[in-house]
Amino acid sequence: MKMRRTIASLLVALLVAASLFAQGSSDAYSAIDATVENASPKYVFMFIGDGMSSPQTNAAQVYNGNNTSGVVELEKLAFTQFPVVGIQYTQDSTSFCPDSASTATSLSSGFKTHSGVIGMGVDKVTAGETIAEKVKEQLGWKVGIVSTVTLNHATPAAYYAHIASRNDYFEIGQQMAESGFDYFAGGSLLENDNDGLYQILEDAGYTVTNDRDTILSLNSNSGKVYAVSPELQDDGAMKYALDMDSEDITLAQFVRKGIDVLYNETGFFMMVEGGKIDWAGHANDAVANISDTVALDEAVQVALDFAFQHPDETLIIVTGDHETGGMTIGYAATGYNTAFDILRNQKMSFVAFDELIAAEKAAGSLSFDRLMELVEENFGLTAPGTQNDVPALVMNDYEYAKLQKAYEDDRTGNTDGYEESLLYGGYNPISVTLTHIINNKAGIGWTSYAHTGLPVPVYAYGEGAEAFIGAYDNTEVAHKLFDLCNVQ
Repeated sequence: MKMRRTIASLLVALLVAASLFAQGSSDAYSAIDATVENASPKYVFMFIGDGMSSPQTNAAQVYNGNNTSGVVELEKLAFTQFPVVGIQYTQDSTSFCPDSASTATSLSSGFKTHSGVIGMGVDKVTAGETIAEKVKEQLGWKVGIVSTVTLNHATPAAYYAHIASRNDYFEIGQQMAESGFDYFAGGSLLENDNDGLYQILEDAGYTVTNDRDTILSLNSNSGKVYAVSPELQDDGAMKYALDMDSEDITLAQFVRKGIDVLYNETGFFMMVEGGKIDWAGHANDAVANISDTVALDEAVQVALDFAFQHPDETLIIVTGDHETGGMTIGYAATGYNTAFDILRNQKMSFVAFDELIAAEKAAGSLSFDRLMELVEENFGLTAPGTQNDVPALVMNDYEYAKLQKAYEDDRTGNTDGYEESLLYGGYNPISVTLTHIINNKAGIGWTSYAHTGLPVPVYAYGEGAEAFIGAYDNTEVAHKLFDLCNVQ
């Protein structure tokens, strides 16, 4: 009810502006500008779905919606119901298919740079102060950085670090400790040669903990803290939402704890990244991608609940840094049909399945027959001509042959050829083939294992949200925040 009332009041303002546009009046721009000029948020949430554009958000809505023929309907995400939607263009200074370092730098600092560069300009020398640094230094706000991936990875680092190479994890970790930010949470740290970054953080006054009970008891008296997820996966990131159980701390819980730590009467800024949306996109794993998009939305809902309690003081932005994988709802072999319900037969992410395959290999038991048992158990797919409660999950001869080739290529190490690079993209041949098969059956296609140049939506809610109407360069996201927060 509170969200409806707040959205209704914002819609009234937008409808007034829309009526002026319909009359051909420049007063429409003035009406929006006046609303923005008078805005003064003091609690700002910046959510970034790494690799998330319209295909990812809509795939999540289709997956959660009604897929029954005749009553097909989306189940909208919380943030796709925000009353303000804009669009940002993501190219960096080197490519229309940018990386996370350069795009996150644009979002946080407001300027373009090379792929691979964090918090520095095109000259790789000039450092730009980030929105997080500005509000802390100029306004005395508290600052939190949360990510499902490692905290010295490109996107979170772009809010506190300034460095020419995103791969210099030790230097980035040092700058993390020097930032003085109040709350870091989520994944662990990437370390070069075990350089002791956790000790550096502790020496800088941070409580570093991966104890579940300690994390869930954090509050405003906890001081500076780095809360590391107790259960980690692939290179120190949080587990995919698809692989979590009831004991895992979710992204939403880390955001809730962040509010508990950061809340004060002066203000706070919190950047929250769903980093593994991108990782699942690289691997073309739609179910893992969708599950982490939903997990990000659940974290957004926590911020919305806070906004309902502080309706004239809170601004929430949800966007992506770029799109990953060239995801499409629609595939050549399925024509106009979609069957997202069959995706529910995938029980684990590609990473978890890779671990399962590795264990079978280590035990010397991974025959093709054994593989098919694991495939049926974890993906629901069965061989041609078999009985299946879901007929669509019976592989045709073409799909079955692809899986047989993937098994042989994995067994022999034949993954470096041109054809194999297109088939597998550097991932485990078996798992990526399986995700392709089930994705394609559902009506999902992929064009890449890398980033693409798709524009990215910007969803805004709350105090000053109208500033994000329209289409603009990604650097403008930062500049709009500078203006709204009244920092230089």
